[in-house]
Amino acid sequence: MIRTLKSSVLAILAIFVLAAPTVASSLPEITTLAEKAGPAVVNISTTKTVNNQGKLRDFFQQMPRKGTPFDDFFDQFDRFFGPQGPQGNQGNPHGGPNGGPNGGPNGGPQGRERGPKQRSLGSGFIISRDGYIVTNNHVIDQADEVKVLLRDSDKPLTAKVIGRDPEMDLALIKIEGKNDLPYLEFGDSGALKVGEWVVAIGNPFGLQNTVTVGIVSAKGRIIGAGPFDNFIQTDASINPGNSGGPLLDLDGRVIGINTAIVASGQGIGFAIPSNMAKDIITQLRENKSVKRGWLGVTIQNIDENTAKALDMKDTKGALLTSVIPGDPADKAGLKTGDVITAINGENIEDTNALLRKVAAIRPGEKAELTVLRKGATSKISVSLGERDSKNLAQGEMQNGEDETASESMLGLSLRPMNAQEAKALGMDKPQGLLVAGVAEGSAADEAEVRPGDVILEINQTAVTSVDAFTKAVKEDGRKKGVVMLLIKRQGQSLFRTIPVTDGK
Repeated sequence: MIRTLKSSVLAILAIFVLAAPTVASSLPEITTLAEKAGPAVVNISTTKTVNNQGKLRDFFQQMPRKGTPFDDFFDQFDRFFGPQGPQGNQGNPHGGPNGGPNGGPNGGPQGRERGPKQRSLGSGFIISRDGYIVTNNHVIDQADEVKVLLRDSDKPLTAKVIGRDPEMDLALIKIEGKNDLPYLEFGDSGALKVGEWVVAIGNPFGLQNTVTVGIVSAKGRIIGAGPFDNFIQTDASINPGNSGGPLLDLDGRVIGINTAIVASGQGIGFAIPSNMAKDIITQLRENKSVKRGWLGVTIQNIDENTAKALDMKDTKGALLTSVIPGDPADKAGLKTGDVITAINGENIEDTNALLRKVAAIRPGEKAELTVLRKGATSKISVSLGERDSKNLAQGEMQNGEDETASESMLGLSLRPMNAQEAKALGMDKPQGLLVAGVAEGSAADEAEVRPGDVILEINQTAVTSVDAFTKAVKEDGRKKGVVMLLIKRQGQSLFRTIPVTDGK
């Protein structure tokens, strides 16, 4: 028995030894790549001022003081923080412990209140010999100072922000005085295949020039980071501090910009595809800003029931729920109920794909849309307008109410509509609440409430604010165990009932 077991173990070891060279030979050799690409990856550190001293002072000054055990503490607090903030070191070029770099008499430049410094670390990579560097917008956003540390240097260099694109989370910065820097070139992320080897280089947790290797786990991931989500997912180790660093193919070309991770997961990182980033970086370099195409429609995805109603064979495409009067789509003759199935010959899978395709086209350029209308397919040419992200952001916030204020209530995201939206939806004036989003699998989703619907009443009471809607759900809804919504959808009125449980 012992002899037989020994023979079996030896046989297994022999198989392992014979197989080991084969397994090892199939792994990528990345030492040359790391040596060549590493010097072009930089460490980015930022500093910004957090003005929270006023809040701290107000908090303590509102507390009861005289006659309490903390009376002496409050006297000392007033002496130091006072009505004008802590006293700075005037004229101290190094800023001192209580002052800013210019040491104003009240702890900051020109006497302004200054809070503590908040520092952060990220990564970036050089794309030109003269010092242009790509990183994430969130790495340098609101920074008072941006410093770049090259791999073979001990002294950080001050960088200038050339341009930012918050919607894509990209930024372009530049260091001066360098004309012969190592740099990386962009590759073709569209040619990537799931399972291909990739290499990430960055500064996780401040550990400069860390190299990790993995594979492309998936493509086209939508994680809710922005309107143009289309991430590459990889299991190459990415951690805080890797943001803005390159994801490389085995030829050392940048096929992604590492941007996000799943905090509770391991081996799940996301990168912006290089094919999406290249045009953005070019625009930032040339114009310091980004211009995107604009159709002027509201859209929604197509489910199986909607596909049946539209006599469609599948659910691919984007359904127009409204067309804004006077905007490019309206001028081109698009109508509510049309389904856009392709742009310039490229198929449109869903609303996310439509947003990306339209945004990738420059304003003023023409786009040929393939449109399905009442079972018939036609081609419509549209001269695109310009997407205004500032106006879009303002449109998501009305009367000081957050669009997602009622997200947890029934799974709905609601907001009041503006006059332009009301007109696009065929209404004489703004009324009710616009359904901006419906959480998948929620009570509202099961009741077939859809983005683009307008809620006019809840339990036969007119509703005009998110706060009023939330109150009605919490009070009358919980009491009755259900809410009945009067909804306006594409000019038609209908009722939807949604059960309300104690947990909602």
